[in-house]
Amino acid sequence: MDCSALRRLINRYCAGEENWVDNRTIYVGHKQPPPGTEAYIPQRYPDNRIVSSKYTFWNFVPKNLFEQFRRIANFYFLIIFLVQLIIDTPTSPVTSGLPLFFVITVTAIKQGYEDWLRHKADNAMNQYSVHVVQHGKLVRTQSRKLRVGDIVMVREDEAFPCDLVFLSSSREDGTCFVTTASLDGESSHKTYYAINDTKSFHHEEEMEGLHATIECEQPQPDLYKFVGRINIYNEADEPVARPLGSENLLLRGATLKNTEKIFGVAIYTGMETKMALNYQSKSQKRSAVEKSMNAFLIVYLCILISKALINTVLKYIWQSDSSRDEPWYNQKTDSERQKNKFLGAFTDFLAFMVLFNYIIPVSMYVTVEMQKFLGSYFISWDEEMFDETTGEGPIVNTSDLNEELGQVEYIFTDKTGTLTENNMEFVECCIEGHVYIPHVICNGQILPDCMGIDMIDSSPGAGGKEREELFFRALCLCHTVQVKDEDHIDGEKKSSHSGRSSVYISSSPDEVALVEGVQRLGYTFLRVKDNYMEICNRENDIEKFELLQVLTFDSVRRRMSVIVRSSTGDIYLFCKGADSSIFPRVREGKVDQIRARVERNAVEGLRTLCVAYKKFSQDEYEWANKLLKDAQLALQDREKKLAEAYEQIEQDLILLGATAVEDRLQEKAADTIESLQKAGIKVWVLTGDKMETASATCYACKLFRRNTQLLELTTKRIEEQSLHDVLFELSRTVLRHSESLTRDNFSGFSTDFQDYGLIIDGATLSLIMKPREDGSSTNYREVFLEICRNCSAVLCCRMAPLQKAQIVKLIKSSREHPITLAVGDGANDVSMILEAHVGIGVIGKEGRQAARNSDYAIPKFKHLKRMLLIHGHYYYVRISELVQYFFYKNVCFIFPQFLYQFFCGFSQQPLYDTAYLTLYNISFTSLPILLYSLIEQHVSVDVLKRDPTLYRDIAKNALLRWRLFIYWTFLGLFDAAVFFFGAYFLYDNATVTSNGQMLGNWTFGTLVFTVLVFTVTFKLALDTHYWTWINHFVIWGSLLFYIIFSLLWGGIIWPFLNYQRMYYVFIQMLSSGPAWLGIVLLIIVSLLPDVLRKVICRQLWPTATERIQKKQNSAISTVRNTEGPLLEESSAADR
Repeated sequence: MDCSALRRLINRYCAGEENWVDNRTIYVGHKQPPPGTEAYIPQRYPDNRIVSSKYTFWNFVPKNLFEQFRRIANFYFLIIFLVQLIIDTPTSPVTSGLPLFFVITVTAIKQGYEDWLRHKADNAMNQYSVHVVQHGKLVRTQSRKLRVGDIVMVREDEAFPCDLVFLSSSREDGTCFVTTASLDGESSHKTYYAINDTKSFHHEEEMEGLHATIECEQPQPDLYKFVGRINIYNEADEPVARPLGSENLLLRGATLKNTEKIFGVAIYTGMETKMALNYQSKSQKRSAVEKSMNAFLIVYLCILISKALINTVLKYIWQSDSSRDEPWYNQKTDSERQKNKFLGAFTDFLAFMVLFNYIIPVSMYVTVEMQKFLGSYFISWDEEMFDETTGEGPIVNTSDLNEELGQVEYIFTDKTGTLTENNMEFVECCIEGHVYIPHVICNGQILPDCMGIDMIDSSPGAGGKEREELFFRALCLCHTVQVKDEDHIDGEKKSSHSGRSSVYISSSPDEVALVEGVQRLGYTFLRVKDNYMEICNRENDIEKFELLQVLTFDSVRRRMSVIVRSSTGDIYLFCKGADSSIFPRVREGKVDQIRARVERNAVEGLRTLCVAYKKFSQDEYEWANKLLKDAQLALQDREKKLAEAYEQIEQDLILLGATAVEDRLQEKAADTIESLQKAGIKVWVLTGDKMETASATCYACKLFRRNTQLLELTTKRIEEQSLHDVLFELSRTVLRHSESLTRDNFSGFSTDFQDYGLIIDGATLSLIMKPREDGSSTNYREVFLEICRNCSAVLCCRMAPLQKAQIVKLIKSSREHPITLAVGDGANDVSMILEAHVGIGVIGKEGRQAARNSDYAIPKFKHLKRMLLIHGHYYYVRISELVQYFFYKNVCFIFPQFLYQFFCGFSQQPLYDTAYLTLYNISFTSLPILLYSLIEQHVSVDVLKRDPTLYRDIAKNALLRWRLFIYWTFLGLFDAAVFFFGAYFLYDNATVTSNGQMLGNWTFGTLVFTVLVFTVTFKLALDTHYWTWINHFVIWGSLLFYIIFSLLWGGIIWPFLNYQRMYYVFIQMLSSGPAWLGIVLLIIVSLLPDVLRKVICRQLWPTATERIQKKQNSAISTVRNTEGPLLEESSAADR
């Protein structure tokens, strides 16, 4: 009886759901297992189709409309449009329907086109040709037809069509090289390993004879984790079980390199592949400007409702007099008299809502979207942000956050590859206190192939010589580097030794640097062949070591080990890793001398690793091997069991020495950080490096200065004092200084500014973030945040990727809610890039995963200065003016309509013609502000580059604060009152035409509208500092367009209109002299208060930006004045 199903159920419900992992069984080649071994249970899996598109032909219209009307502005205008259709409203439904239709249509076309491109890409991927083994032959089929269990052959430079377990390779050692750039951005070659029992199957006929089943976990999105087991059936024996890990799994989207062909069995297909499971979209980020827009919109919605309520109440008060309600010339019918008053009042309220709804600017959202989309190209086109060495320029992955670049308060940056070049160079190694430096310069002469220069004391003795050779062998053996001949490598780093030309390939630049460094000291790693590692020693003898086990590196252990057997039969464990993970496991060796050298190198900013070894007896090796095998074959909690096994094996080590690798600081990194700090931005460095190395880098890049007092919040200090005491002591230190500084400033006697810098490590951060016994962690967090607020710079070292994201989230959610930016270049930085308000990826040597997951990508860290201080500054100023201006011009537009109701008996009579209502925001006033928001430069680029402090003027959403919003609103109300009452008093009891006729209500409305269009356009012209021919063309062209349109609209009898109320109105208005005078006077009176305020404020309370603008203008006028006499003198000399 097969009890496996029952056993699985018992494990699931008794062991606990959290510890139970559902598995799947895959039959390789769709072959049933031999009779009597296990039950054959066929399972259904999805096909290999990839679907990344959002819509289908059938659901596009309803789904897209549903998504668009989830936006509150679109939904609001839909309601208004429906109200206009249902009830008798004063304006045509076209006035609301046309702008709404335009917005919905443009957005739908854009989204539909983007989804069509996704469909196109999906079809190309799903119809890709692949080779499958069927009945001992290769058969070509489409990728979408692959099934779980198929044996697939992939050739060099082809992408893997699904997730495959690696069975065999054309290479004798059963390895293959893969690039995973499209998955995780890592561009370096990675090595994968075939199963030992199948790696000799090189042909499809041999594959046909393979009888095996694979048990593995259900699909999950982690690219670096895979747990499985393969059972290979022989004719008579029990099945052989072999462990499967991530080193045996070839992922869809990765590309085969430098290997002729491979065979693999499909285990995850279609939307169950790890690539597809990582398709989920990033959370939508919203900028501070967008939040301000929504807040302003709510205020204007309240104003709109208030206007409608006031007019509805006043209408019924007006109609309470029967002579007004039923004049003799307009008697009500019986049905009108019997109409429900509450229903009538509600209908009137809706009618007023429709009449005043234009105060909500629906076209503002379209203009903002266009501004963001078109403005993002200015970043992509910026030639000063193009890096010629890499051939890369800036990349914009989202345009929704352009203005957020001008609001950044905190920057969280990675160190390696972001502040530094990630170009590792071997500097030195220290073996038992003796320092070895390759290519030492002695008396001006380079000593090539230097075998070791003793920098501390005399040369090592006989015992020291043995340890020296063990150290060099350890560096040659303890790594995952692969060697390829020069002829077969494309674009990799080359190294040569004794006439050999070879290329080292590794996913870690550190490992390549160490192998190349020890090569220059006399020991050369040659290759791995048939599980034997070959090295060439100083005597040019080839030494072979059998590779027994690899204890892989992980970020928790921070070390890796190999177990090898020498040609003499000795078994060694060689281990290399961070000093903090090696020293506690060492039982002998010159620890003090090596520790001193490691600390000295760390202070100089070098990356250090310690090397140790352990010699196994046969019994000890068999114990360690059994421990590892049991952990490797486990399907449940494999990682935990492996970690426990590694911990037991990597004990009682003998310390050999340490290495030092240099990672140079990037060009202009120090200048960039200095400028960002001047701009008022706090810069934090989050790194996994040790404190000394990271601290030295921070001094080099001017994050810390000579006068910076460093405050340490590290494990070492917490061992001496409790966390509580350390936190509150640091808090008292920074707060005492802060209070004294404030007191001195108030008294007029300021002391020298004390600069504080904080250093914290990952272990201490975990304690701070950990909930206390009483269930709260807020107390420690608040104290920690208070310390950080009073420090000019913070260094977080020994950070895990998740801790980087926790730090960003902690600052982001603090009570000030500052705008955060995270910048990094590697896969370990993605979590903080996604967490921050703005994520920037550096296109570096650690791949493109950070760049792919970021909002923006830049070639070098130095380009961050231009991205924020210039592009961010301009974007924020431009879009702030756009938002305020839109609300201002709509107040100017609709408030005269509100005032008009007091003079027409609250009859809902519109002041403007339908064409003017419809085109005001679409045509007459939209293009000038759009162009302004794209090219305006209130100060020049050179000034912004030279004076980073100008960034402070716009910090904390300064241009969209409530004070400025209220000013723009009241300015709009004042201008609207001037338009209306100025025109009213001009027309009051006056004959203004040559034939003595009085002008009608449509002429009155047209006069108000004309003054309105000219005033709001001139207001924008007065705010413009950067004039080009395009500005002139658009601003004056929009006014000209309004005049021409009005002449045509009122000068022709249009046959498709059922009314001709505007016929000859505009021409009649222009034929009146007082109308011309009124237009000019009203425009001047409207603009005068704003001009006076600007002049007074600039003279009495100028901002830093305004002072710069004044200097610029005076410099320009000085140049012009000096150019005139110079030109006269030169012309006189010519004569």
